[in-house]
Amino acid sequence: MKTTYIYLILFVLVLSSCNEGTKDLQQKKLPRIAIAGLGIESSTFSPALSTEEAFHAKIGDSVYNRYPFLQLDSLQRQRAEWIPTLVGKSLPGGTVTREAYESLLAKSLKLLEENGPYDGLFFDIHGAMSVVGLDDPEGDLIARIREVIGDDVLVSTSMDLHGNVSERLAQHSDLITCYRMAPHEDAIQSKKRAVSNLIDRLENGKGKPAYKAWVPVPILLPGEKTSTRIEPGKSLYAKIPDITKQDGVIDAAIWIGYAWADEPRNHAVVMVTGDNKEQVEQGAEHLAQSFWEVRKQFEFVAPTTTLDESLKLALASDKKPYMISDMGDNPTAGGAGDVTWTLKQLLARPEFASDNGTSLIYASIPGPEFVAKALEIGVGGKIKAEAGAAVDNRFAGPLTLEGTITTIKQGDVNAEVEVVVKIGSIHVIVTKKRKPYHHLSDFTNLGLNPKETDIVVVKIGYLVPELYDMRGDWIMALTPGGVDQDLNRLGYKRIKRPMFPLDADMENPDLSARWIPASNAE
Repeated sequence: MKTTYIYLILFVLVLSSCNEGTKDLQQKKLPRIAIAGLGIESSTFSPALSTEEAFHAKIGDSVYNRYPFLQLDSLQRQRAEWIPTLVGKSLPGGTVTREAYESLLAKSLKLLEENGPYDGLFFDIHGAMSVVGLDDPEGDLIARIREVIGDDVLVSTSMDLHGNVSERLAQHSDLITCYRMAPHEDAIQSKKRAVSNLIDRLENGKGKPAYKAWVPVPILLPGEKTSTRIEPGKSLYAKIPDITKQDGVIDAAIWIGYAWADEPRNHAVVMVTGDNKEQVEQGAEHLAQSFWEVRKQFEFVAPTTTLDESLKLALASDKKPYMISDMGDNPTAGGAGDVTWTLKQLLARPEFASDNGTSLIYASIPGPEFVAKALEIGVGGKIKAEAGAAVDNRFAGPLTLEGTITTIKQGDVNAEVEVVVKIGSIHVIVTKKRKPYHHLSDFTNLGLNPKETDIVVVKIGYLVPELYDMRGDWIMALTPGGVDQDLNRLGYKRIKRPMFPLDADMENPDLSARWIPASNAE
């Protein structure tokens, strides 16, 4: 009986202890972390302008929809008190109007001011936004956010590897990382890494890293030459994990940079952050030197040639679909998306003149007036109306498209309305607003079967995974537009020179690490 009594007392004490522990856990103050950011890749060589509506800004709890790793039952969601403010992400396009930028910034600052104070900020950007009258929009954005949240708040920045890292952006970012794959199959993984690094540093009390090494690398190459699917990009990016595994290193990143904007910040950058000065310095300089050493090895990820030669190859092939990348006006790189030059050539070819000619899908050309007329006529009707070249008419003017409407689909988040018109043996997709075609469902939802089509022409550079897996064969056509792959034709005036490959015989640059001060440095 006495023994039972003792066990009972012990049980009560243990239970009491557990309750106290649970109570302490419940009362433990979680870090308050805000979420904010604007993302777009914008070409200054395109006449297009991007407006506020293009960003499809999400505010408050709707922001969580962008991040699978911050859903209600996720570990990261439980580790902090999250304050989502405004996150806007646009399709790549032209320079952002100053009015759009200032409006989105003002809304972001208002929400940040109303919901502070904060321990941390997850700053989710692309890094290649151009704004009328600003040379470094992301640097300006984070600097103005700092004016609201303060310099002591821990900021973790997540970026696309085709973004640009100015010294100002590097200073106001305590932690910073970017994608390690192109195409960007690791986009969500990279954002999650940025969040995990942020929470870890808040929980362990280490806060801001002691050292941030920044190395500008005078290389400016298009993404189509720097894919991590092939060498040397594959091996270059494979060096990053070994550096991040070293004691005293938090993260390491290589930015290819954005080739289609003419600003002083447009060039490659390497950054390494951490608490061990020697490891951070050595890691940054090793990555920068490795990049420089392989600069002449970068080649296009697929064969490239003229459109005429591309069509000859496609017409002679028995592999379906033969995919042609119409690269110069790629809307996912910043092209206006409405250059008609390629479509004009296709419509003039005799191989596609009759209904039973070589089958071809062209995706796509914007034509709001064409779409409006198609809605009046309906599926099955005959249509004759203009499309394209409303924004970028430098290479060809608007086209008169005459054919049969086979599909009308409304409600797409980007295109809003999609119309398929059959002209000879070509199915042309005409959209109210520009849209990239990256997925099989983008075609099948319109009643098209690209896998059984002879030739598919898509406004894109390197093929994204679904298109790559779908291809029978593939060529990249060197077509004109705001994201011309021949950088020498663009006419840079403001980037820092010398710059490889524009200055192919330049001397070896200084690739020593430059120390970026902390955001709260005196």
